[in-house]
Amino acid sequence: MCLDYAFIEKLYESFGAQTKHRIDQVVSKIVQTKKQNGHVVVVTGSGPNIHEGVTTLIAELIKKDLIDGVITSSAVIAHEMAGSLDKVKRVKGKELPGIQPEFLPRGSIFEVTLMDNTVLHELQEEMIIDTELIERVLQAEGTVIIKAAGNMAYPIGLRTERIAAEIEALAQLAGKPFEYIAGLGADQRTMIGAGARKQVPVLVSVPQLIGGGRVGLAIGDSIPLKQRSRLIAQMLAQAEVIIESGVALTQEIHDGPFETYTGHGIWSAWEGIETFSLQEKTLARIDLDPNLEEVWRLEKSGGSVQKSIHEGMPKTKTFKVPFRMEMSGFARLESSIPIVGDLGVVWPIIAAHVSQQLGIELDFCSYPQESEQGKQMREWIVQNVKMLNKKRMLECMQGNVLFRE
Repeated sequence: MCLDYAFIEKLYESFGAQTKHRIDQVVSKIVQTKKQNGHVVVVTGSGPNIHEGVTTLIAELIKKDLIDGVITSSAVIAHEMAGSLDKVKRVKGKELPGIQPEFLPRGSIFEVTLMDNTVLHELQEEMIIDTELIERVLQAEGTVIIKAAGNMAYPIGLRTERIAAEIEALAQLAGKPFEYIAGLGADQRTMIGAGARKQVPVLVSVPQLIGGGRVGLAIGDSIPLKQRSRLIAQMLAQAEVIIESGVALTQEIHDGPFETYTGHGIWSAWEGIETFSLQEKTLARIDLDPNLEEVWRLEKSGGSVQKSIHEGMPKTKTFKVPFRMEMSGFARLESSIPIVGDLGVVWPIIAAHVSQQLGIELDFCSYPQESEQGKQMREWIVQNVKMLNKKRMLECMQGNVLFRE
């Protein structure tokens, strides 16, 4: 899925002048930072970042040395362990013999991953697979869709949760984060796979630990909470540009317990603990919520956010808009840049413009999933981005072989 520059420019021109200016600002800052060998860090959520191919694009940008760190959610790690996007068959679970109805999700849907015999045989080497159940689902009336990989689909979802316990144990033995150990066996087109190969940190933030079923619990228990917080703080300390993409609770992520400019790290600094400051860092946020723009505008025009904080006033009542906490931390930073738009549209524009200005050729680009290019991209991810290879992960852990595909 190479760059379609003509289509990218159509996407760019679909925005108004203000949004295009904000995108240009972010592109310019990234280009300037990379020319000076500086660091760019991305903070992503799951959901649309997976479905729009943005996590696969970020993996490509890691590969091309354009992104130097990723903070993400445990749900994203779980999906990447299963291959990012999968094609599944959905049927009515109540009609399947042996399925306990009370365990089924809303709608009583049961899913099976559509996979070739090679994948099936690989799974059978690791676990007992109910091939009769798979065949019954394939023969039953239902629908076929593309969705975030693993999750509720049998047997990939079950395999992901089971292998998570093994990875947790390996991580504890090695003193490394779960995400790194999983990345050793993950596809190079995933963020964790690209990160492990390039020695670029890809870590789950503390507020994003609960997700991806038991994967999130395994990630949380792989290293101590204090160590995770310290590693994330070090990543942010090195960053000159931080890009937030489809993620909530970001004030707790980009501030955290060791950041001093917003005040949360004052007592850590007081006690002699290593801290960092967001001052003068560029914080860009891609978000569909227009209230982010409104709060940012009010702060830039008169310091309303900082004034409310100084006076101890509830910000929701001050601004008369539905208020999320991250709006406060974002708006108060002098170098923050809000981009109110669909991340599936904004990301390929940023990636294309940055790579073009730096003379870097991308081997993959994401596109909005509703577009024809986006539909082809999603099919490409299903076919090409594979699930975690357990054998390769163990070989890399033992140090017997280098990375290979």
